[in-house]
Parts: sequence; structure tokens; C-alpha cells
Amino acid sequence: MSGVTEGGQSEQWFTRALKSLPGGVSSPVRAFRGVGGTPRVICSAGGAEVIDEDGNKYLDFVGSWGPLILGHAHPVLIQAVRDAAQRGTSFGAPSRPEIELAETIVASYPGMEQVRFVSSGTEAVMSAVRLARGTTGRDLVVKFSGCYHGHVDYLLVAAGSGLATFGTLSSDGVPEAFAELTRVLCLDDDEAVEMLFAKEGDKIAAVIIEPVPANNGLLLQRPKFLATLREQCTKYGALLIFDEVISGFRLGTGGGAEHYGLKPDLATFGKVIGGGMPVGAFSGSREIMKNLAPEGKVYQAGTLSGNPVAMAAGLATLRYLKEQHAWLTLEELGRYTEERLCKVLEKSPVQASLVRIGSIFWIAWGSKIPPRTAETINENAELHYSKVFHGLLKRGIALAPSAYEVSFLSLAHTKSDVDHLAESLADILEEIFSETNSQKMQIEPNELTRSTP
Repeated sequence: MSGVTEGGQSEQWFTRALKSLPGGVSSPVRAFRGVGGTPRVICSAGGAEVIDEDGNKYLDFVGSWGPLILGHAHPVLIQAVRDAAQRGTSFGAPSRPEIELAETIVASYPGMEQVRFVSSGTEAVMSAVRLARGTTGRDLVVKFSGCYHGHVDYLLVAAGSGLATFGTLSSDGVPEAFAELTRVLCLDDDEAVEMLFAKEGDKIAAVIIEPVPANNGLLLQRPKFLATLREQCTKYGALLIFDEVISGFRLGTGGGAEHYGLKPDLATFGKVIGGGMPVGAFSGSREIMKNLAPEGKVYQAGTLSGNPVAMAAGLATLRYLKEQHAWLTLEELGRYTEERLCKVLEKSPVQASLVRIGSIFWIAWGSKIPPRTAETINENAELHYSKVFHGLLKRGIALAPSAYEVSFLSLAHTKSDVDHLAESLADILEEIFSETNSQKMQIEPNELTRSTP
């Protein structure tokens, strides 16, 4: 995983991509706009590695942005997909894997009794919000700046990392009338929540939040703040939606809800429940879900929803995680990662706070205290991250191409992989900041703080 060669076939393929794909990518952050340079075009992957078109191998801490909790091309997952595909790639009708995966999810997650499958996290959130509005007969939705819930029009307001990377809080093409139905609050502000409910509580259909905000850094919340959301929603008859697209089955069977001991009214899922295939889902009590078509008047549909191959992949992933007690293994590796990186960051010439929960970790560059809100992330973080990112990439280590994105561990990662990351980071920090000290960096000298709730 060393001696990476730049240019060549990978660069040629990306040049071709620019002609037929906007920005050369199918999702914006992949374009390296936040860090500069040319994206690597990947041709294959296995375990904890991805391989580009030039044959360069990279130790991967992106994990397809979270789904690959088993690692790349895990044999159990590949066999499940192969077997399912041989039975048929799409039925447009109910199938056994769909029913079994639904049973697994509702048996695992607190307070859920039924689930509806879709093909992405965005669809899951869009449908859950529509269901909340249909159930309550209200229109307003409350979200939090820094939390990202997919590219739904009325939720692209003070959104997450993808938009933060491009320096904007919204998107062109979103009618102002849509945004008028959305109220945006800062995270970690109990008083603001209570004031909003006191003013408009009878108009609020739902409050949606990532219980573990991980789309604009890793902004771990106080349990009391999340409890306040639960209390206010119950008091005023609004529905509490936990967006567990990242944290669902990543932290454990009950995601953020189980971690914080809270029960939302609705929950959305994605990533891990598909094992790397395009899967999303939203779930709730039978009383709420009965309002969904065909039983109720809230319409939602999808040609490939509940796709049998994707369902088989998700089912194989969740079964393997439970059988192997994988979350204990990932927590142990997470603790080791925290220890190793903290030792490195303690010697960093600039402030840095390591934030970790389970197998998710993030370095907040320039922050003495781990940020809990998007507004408190250091404005210079991107300046330093781009240098760290490319330094690691040259050493055969792939992190997300954005200072605001988190990193993921998988069952394929080892302590040796973590050691390689830590040692490489130490070398890069010494190399980069010894060169730039004379330029009087705008971030203050280091004082490391870790945050693992």
C-alpha cells in the first residue's frame, strides 16, 4: 500500500468521465472539489482495500461512505448476491428476502413494528416526512443545521457535508415556498427547541434529526438534548424522526435510538441494511404505518423497492453481524483507533479533537473542543485537511475527500491497518507543518480533546 503512482489510466478514465458525467461523478463530493486534485477511478476492491485503474492499492476508510461494515466483497455477501441473482434480479412482487429483512429490522430497532423498503436514504426520508404530515395533518418540519437528510427539496436548508464542501447552505432549483415549510434550528440548543414548539407546536408535523449527526463532521449530541426533542414532540403531538441512514446497524442493532435509550416515532435506514446495494427503508409503529398506501391515503411506491438481490445482501449482512457479535469487535477496534490517533494528534502543531462513536471516527481540525454544532467547526479545517488527505493518498490510504466527512472502520480492518494510518498521519503532520510554520497558520497550537460518549 505504498509507492502510489499518479496519473496514467485512472486520470484518463476520469477525463472521459468529465465528458459524459456532470463533474465526472454521480455524487458531488466524489469530485475532490473540497480537497483539489483528480479523483482515483476504482476498478476493484477486496477486504479493506480499493484498487484504482493503475493498480494502486489504497487502505480504505471510506467504505462506500458507510455501507461496507463487513469490508469490500465479503465472501458471505458475495455468495448471497450470487444466489439471489440466479433466482432472478427483480420480481416486482413480494419475495422471501424482503419479508425476512423486514422482520429482522423491526425485531431489532426500538419501537418499530413495520417497515417499508425504498432504494435510497433520500427516498426513505422523503417518504417518512410525507407519512408524518399525512398522519398529523400538519405541514411544518423541523430540522437542524449540519444534519443532512438526502437531497429532498424542503430539507436542503442548512444541510450537511456535501453542501458545506461547496460553501452553500442550500441549492438552486428549490422553490422558496418549499423552504417556508421547514424550520431550521442549531443542534445542541434545548431552549431554541422549546421556544419554537411554544410558538408553532400545533403546526409541526415532525422533527427530524440524525441522533448521531455524521454528515457534517461527527457532532455528537448531549443525551439531554435528544430527550428534549422527544419530550416536546410528545407534548405537542408532533412525530420524532430519527435519521439512522448512517448510524442504523452501524452502532448496533438499535442504532442511535438504543445508544441513547430513546424511541422515535419513525426511523429511516440505508447503507448497512443494504450491505452496499441500493437500499433504504423507513419504519414506525403499526398505528402510524397503517396510514401508508395501500392501507391508508399516504402514497409511496417504487419499481425496485424491495429488490430481491438487494434484500438478500442486506439480510446476509445483518445476520453475519449478529452471528459474529461484530459490534463488540468493531468497538474494540474503534477504541484502539482512538488511542493510536490521539497519541499522534497530541504532537500535532495545530489543535485537533478526535471524535469517535463505535466504528465511526472524525478529526476536527482546529477545534480544541469537539464541535456539537456545524457553526462551531473551525473555518480553516479544509485548508489543512486537503494537505493531510493528499499526503495519505500518496501513502496508499484513502479517506473521504472532504474535511466534513467521517471515516468508517469495518470488520476487514485490522490493528495493523490502524497503525499504518497513525504512523502515516504522524509523518504527514511533521512534514506539512514544518513547511508551513513560517507562514503563520491561522489555527492555534494544539490542545487535543477526545470525545467518545
